[in-house]
Amino acid sequence: MHREHDTEADAIYITLSEGVYAYGEDLDPERRVDYDADGQPLGIELLNVSAGVELDNLPEQARVGELLAERQIPVFA
Repeated sequence: MHREHDTEADAIYITLSEGVYAYGEDLDPERRVDYDADGQPLGIELLNVSAGVELDNLPEQARVGELLAERQIPVFA
């Protein structure tokens, strides 16, 4: 798992696993999960992260929360 943080865009993309993108699901305007054809999550796009990130309904919530905490981004469970 790794992350790409774009501070200018106030966004983070967290790669959960390697695979071929098949579709994405918007959880809300700030959170999107990308999946492969088998429905396995590939990555998470988070926008407006400086305001904090809601972890509800995200895959691998604990690990995602740890990565965000390392960047001092507030998280909400």
